Amino acid sequence: QVQLVESGGGSVQPGGSLRISCVASGRTLRNAAMGWFRQTPGKDREFIAAIRWSGGSTYYADSVKGRFTISRDTAENVVYLQMNSLKPEDTAVYYCAAGFGIIVSSIPYSRHYDYWGQGTQVTVSS
Repeated sequence: QVQLVESGGGSVQPGGSLRISCVASGRTLRNAAMGWFRQTPGKDREFIAAIRWSGGSTYYADSVKGRFTISRDTAENVVYLQMNSLKPEDTAVYYCAAGFGIIVSSIPYSRHYDYWGQGTQVTVSS
């Protein structure tokens, strides 16, 4: 079992920055891929970014490439999502997820992640 707790969401103006965090506990994350997804009402969860716990390979959705950065602190079991140049369309609930044994082609698909946090709201508005 893996428990995930997100924090750091809030309100920010367009063009601003925000960093959200996800603290993981429970089983070892050695073979995990950690992902960030977001969701708005009436829509499916959208892949944003992911990182391999071992090795640190990163993956991004085209919509956030160059603006968002995913990273992890293996000593503290924390995954971060640094969000810069935020736009109103980035407004959503952001979820942290963990999955094991996910191949590269499956990284963007939420069904391959077994554990989810409760989500944190990010609002971008002037």
